[in-house]
Amino acid sequence: MNYTFHFPDLGEGLEEGTILEWYVKEGDRVKGGDPLVQMETDKVVADIPSPKSGTIVARYGKVGDVIQVGAPLVEIDPEGASSPAKEGGEPQRKVLATPVARALAKEMGVDIHEVQGSGPSGRVKKEDILQFSTGREPEPVRTTAEKSSSEDVTYLPLTQIRKTIARNMLHAKHHAAHMSVFEEVEISSLKAVIAKYKPLYAERGVKLTYLSFLVKAVAQALKHFPQLNSQIDEENNRMIVRHRQHIAIAVDAPEGLVVPVIRDGDQLSVFHIAQQIGELVSKARARTLTLQELKEGSFSITSFGSIGGIFATPVINYPQAGILGIGRIMKKPIVKGDVIVIGHIMPLSLTVDHRIVDGGEATRFLTKVMEYLADPVSLIMEEPISSREI
Repeated sequence: MNYTFHFPDLGEGLEEGTILEWYVKEGDRVKGGDPLVQMETDKVVADIPSPKSGTIVARYGKVGDVIQVGAPLVEIDPEGASSPAKEGGEPQRKVLATPVARALAKEMGVDIHEVQGSGPSGRVKKEDILQFSTGREPEPVRTTAEKSSSEDVTYLPLTQIRKTIARNMLHAKHHAAHMSVFEEVEISSLKAVIAKYKPLYAERGVKLTYLSFLVKAVAQALKHFPQLNSQIDEENNRMIVRHRQHIAIAVDAPEGLVVPVIRDGDQLSVFHIAQQIGELVSKARARTLTLQELKEGSFSITSFGSIGGIFATPVINYPQAGILGIGRIMKKPIVKGDVIVIGHIMPLSLTVDHRIVDGGEATRFLTKVMEYLADPVSLIMEEPISSREI
């Protein structure tokens, strides 16, 4: 009897996914664990493995189709596991390729399995796709941009991640009472520390940035003000206070905003935080983050200053109670003692759920974060404290 394999629930409220690439076709033999299809969900791009060995009798959906969780993906004949292979032989293995090359191949209608990669370990690069397609007319792909006949407008498909961003933003706005507080902190001491240790970190393959210290400062401050590390459980009429500081960092990836999580930020050194940031950012931009790396964030940080923004009103990553926005660092005249000197000013924008956090608590939390940033040595000199003690 044939076995129908349905699109599994990968967790985190997943409802649907988009088919990016099939690795098998009808008649192919597969073993349990072999990749069947690459799916884009609202959080990750994941290969879906075969649950058992056998022969592919049917597959459901084409590249670009949206498949609901629980809908059939393939039909497998388990008794065909030892039968002679039909046309096509063994299933196609996943091709090593850069994300840009995959996107370009999809847009140009190129079968990436036919392209010889020139990168390390045969990895297919953008240049390989362009060279392979020379002299070929690109095939139309429904999931790419389409122009109207008048060329007055361009229609772009809504990706899974873009639909999720839209849904989450509206959900946050409708279910949280947003309130924002703005401040500036002078960080000349922090700037000097980063300048001193950045080359040493680089020798160990780690990039030291201001974000590393921000994650540490926020995690430490949350232990003093656990109200900002909590959420409302309306269904059970109670508050849930988190005792672990899992800091989510917003990453501006090519496909859209993703928010991986640095777990137990208060327990990590600045070096290990910087190391994790580098790894998570690289994986976010390559769409290789796992669901585990996106789960259980208790407070978020978004840094728009690298692009040029100064202040903003960040939208809460619901159901979290707060998010801290970091603006562009600027030189400004400040008064130290009775002397006007040049200071390095970092703008801070804190948004909280006013149902959970009062204005006074939000301001005290932000002041604590500023104290850590103004005097980075205090991050390692403070007596250990547990949020359970507050």
